[in-house]
Amino acid sequence: MKLNVLGLTEETERVYTALVGLPRCTASELGDTCGLSASTAGKLLSGLVRDGLAARAVGRPPRYSAVSPDVAVTALIQEREQRLGEARSLVDRLMETHREASRISRPDIAVELLTDREDISAAVRRLTADARRQVRAFDRPPYVDRPGSNLDAQVQRQRTGITHRNIYDREAVAWPGRLAGDIVPSIQAGEQARVRNELPLKLVIGDDRWAIVPFSLAPGGQSAAYLIHHSPMLVALESLFEAEWDRALPLLPENPPSPAPGPDTRALLVLLAAGLTDAAIARAQGWSERTTQRRIHRLMTDLNASTRFQASLTAAHRGWL
Repeated sequence: MKLNVLGLTEETERVYTALVGLPRCTASELGDTCGLSASTAGKLLSGLVRDGLAARAVGRPPRYSAVSPDVAVTALIQEREQRLGEARSLVDRLMETHREASRISRPDIAVELLTDREDISAAVRRLTADARRQVRAFDRPPYVDRPGSNLDAQVQRQRTGITHRNIYDREAVAWPGRLAGDIVPSIQAGEQARVRNELPLKLVIGDDRWAIVPFSLAPGGQSAAYLIHHSPMLVALESLFEAEWDRALPLLPENPPSPAPGPDTRALLVLLAAGLTDAAIARAQGWSERTTQRRIHRLMTDLNASTRFQASLTAAHRGWL
């Protein structure tokens, strides 16, 4: 049996396989071929018609033909994939409910304490390897593993579309050989990197599911770390990262030099900086709201900005305002 994964019984598969080679046959003829009674063959053929695997011609006695396998079986596969997708979505929702209920009944499981350096290294590798969208990090000494030891793995993840956003402490940038041997190659491979004079802690966040925070920045503090699961604590760490990201400066230019904007773009930037709504900007410029939204979106893309405030700030940084 090969098609049982699609919900077909052994008899149904046998009848359909025979029908593919016997177009316009009757139930009696197919029954003789498959060693079945005419009534049993007729019931199975009716099921094939219902499932879209066979077609019934008008007449007496009725005659049946198999629908082309590439059409019929592909349709069954797509239907099964859709049902599996719905099942996965249900499992995801149930898991989130389970996790939330577990967090409420046992809030201690939101945080795991890791007390072995090998366990910490393994947890960081697992967290970054399992990321599907982005990895965010505060990078500063001291280090558990040699800085740059994860460069190849990070470059490979970035090639698959996973975003890496790192904020480096000035001591990390000043680490001997670190800039040329690790940070610059990471940026050239797609990493988004910024720098702060001082970071409050070390931190790695995988998507919005896990984070790892060393217990202390003091000597020996790297031998213990907290593994934080999805919880209000993780949300707070994400907010801290984004706040520090907005304050940090690009380590290398994030955008190539560009000419000064035209008068329409400059006017749009002024109106955005003033906090006007889309409707107010459209009225001021004589544009439709759709045109206004399209221009704002294009401008934010050009400035690599995720918010209007960030777009205005970046434009001011470039001397456009």
